[in-house]
Amino acid sequence: METIDQIPITKIQRATKIVKTGAKVGVNYIKYYGNRLTQNQEQAKKTLNNDNADDIYDGLKNLKGSALKVAQMLSMEKSIMPAAYVEKFSLSQFSVPPLSPALVNKTFRKYFGKSAHEIFDKFDTTSVNAASIGQVHQAEKGGKKIAVKIQYPGVAGSISSDLSLIKPIAIRMFNIKGKDSDKYFKEVEEKLIDETNYILEVDQSIEIAKACKHIPHMRFPEYYKEHSTDRIISMEWMNGLHLTEFAAQNNDPGLANKLGQALWDFYMYQIHVLRKMHADPHPGNFLVSKEQELIALDFGCIKSLPDAFYYPYFMLSEKENINNKILFEKKLYELEILRPNDSKKELNFFKEVFHDLLSLFTQPFHTDYFDFSNKTFFDALSNMAQEFAQKTELRRYNGNRGSKHFIYVNRTFFGLYNLMHELKATHIEIKSPMTLKKIA
Repeated sequence: METIDQIPITKIQRATKIVKTGAKVGVNYIKYYGNRLTQNQEQAKKTLNNDNADDIYDGLKNLKGSALKVAQMLSMEKSIMPAAYVEKFSLSQFSVPPLSPALVNKTFRKYFGKSAHEIFDKFDTTSVNAASIGQVHQAEKGGKKIAVKIQYPGVAGSISSDLSLIKPIAIRMFNIKGKDSDKYFKEVEEKLIDETNYILEVDQSIEIAKACKHIPHMRFPEYYKEHSTDRIISMEWMNGLHLTEFAAQNNDPGLANKLGQALWDFYMYQIHVLRKMHADPHPGNFLVSKEQELIALDFGCIKSLPDAFYYPYFMLSEKENINNKILFEKKLYELEILRPNDSKKELNFFKEVFHDLLSLFTQPFHTDYFDFSNKTFFDALSNMAQEFAQKTELRRYNGNRGSKHFIYVNRTFFGLYNLMHELKATHIEIKSPMTLKKIA
């Protein structure tokens, strides 16, 4: 297996790599404009997406850190991202080159003053999983099997500079418009900084595991603070299949519904009772044990929900509120979708767009039970997202709309919906916030 002996950590080293990647994207666009003369537009666009996905992933995978994490975030948006990006960027969840054993030992000596073999009874220097911010190793201590997550060198210190370099590429590729887009990039930066603070992650993991342990069919690992630092986490080793692997081989609808209900209840309890949530719902963070329980991992990305966002957001998950024109408009202002200086045309346009969008996106909340295996629902989501991205009015208007909190909340719901869809969960009880508070 390919391993990495060093990671670019200085701003100049990382900037050089990212600028080269940006240049390749620029060349791909020049080729795209030429291809449109000889190919139909759909084929030319497909070629552009494939070339960009390959070049961006290949350029970022050895950088690790925030650059690769953004790719991972984008890979979760199956309903709104071109398939080429989803397929290639999803490799950042499981399959990136790991650190070499020499670099692993160097990292342990830096943070513990001793090698991993001096801390644990057994330690495998070959990682079992390498992702965007860290990689996982198997160890043993006192007869217990332990998972040890090691953060890649230089990741924490390069977040701000990486994002400033990625920003122009993202703006061009994903048609990000508007004068105030900085608030969205700042939100991503702050959460990525949180994700590199492993002391914070351990504290968050213990807190949420304790609060959610009552949820049927959910399990959480035990965390070992004495063998953790701000760049290394030690936790109980959990056996199981990644949720995607399990879903691909499962033929038991009852089991799919049981695990789907556990996953849904886990998120609804966090959101409506704890007012914070595990905002990284990709398949690599959930395992299914042989005891048919759902195991939740990796609590580095936790999003808190302030009242000013929580109340209008979830009020608009109710069908009668979406169809109440006065209330709907008021909540759109509170959510920063509408603005006091909007023209009448802008107001009408964004009210219509978000009425259609929310009417579809919140469908699971409009019934007592929902079938997440429903392909029609997911096709409609994908089609609406594509139509939204192609609306010419967004190029004329300031199209960046909404509170900064939308980034991680919408990301969480898209990820949750996709996980439920992969599970083929057909009969999920949609508990109301009041029901969940009574359970609490």
